Amino acid sequence: MKSVVIYYSLNGNCEMVSEKIAELTGADVLRIEPVKSYPDKGAKKFIWGGKSAVMGEMPPLRLYEFDAKKYDCIIIGFPVWAGNITPPIRTFVNDNLESLKEKKIAAFACQSGSGADKAFKRLNDMLNRDKLDATLVLIDPKDRPKSENENMIKEFCDKVELLQ
Repeated sequence: MKSVVIYYSLNGNCEMVSEKIAELTGADVLRIEPVKSYPDKGAKKFIWGGKSAVMGEMPPLRLYEFDAKKYDCIIIGFPVWAGNITPPIRTFVNDNLESLKEKKIAAFACQSGSGADKAFKRLNDMLNRDKLDATLVLIDPKDRPKSENENMIKEFCDKVELLQ
């Protein structure tokens, strides 16, 4: 069995991390996209995205294929919006809640400031779990690369591989 990285990325940070995790672990990758895209710059980006996250919205997603039976471990990646998981990830988790119950769940969050701990707690609550099996928080890894990011991603992948 294996892992899958399921992610949403607005500005490419989570996409970059997802690709690196897949490269290091051999995981499959599934990008989640809302039917209606979020603005990716300017004030609209923060107003629309933040409101959507705070209100707990679950936008419809573009069609995707996901079979949880193929995987031991599900890795969920998202940018932090207003201390929350992004709405497309909320939709995915809600739509697949039953099939995620018995899986190992790891998560990573990319943020510009703070809020990942709250976002992980909200993800735990959605999944009805005490805690995630592994977590990783990065500060804008694509836009503000740091040498320690590579080590943090590698440590996260080591934890994920122990879950399989």
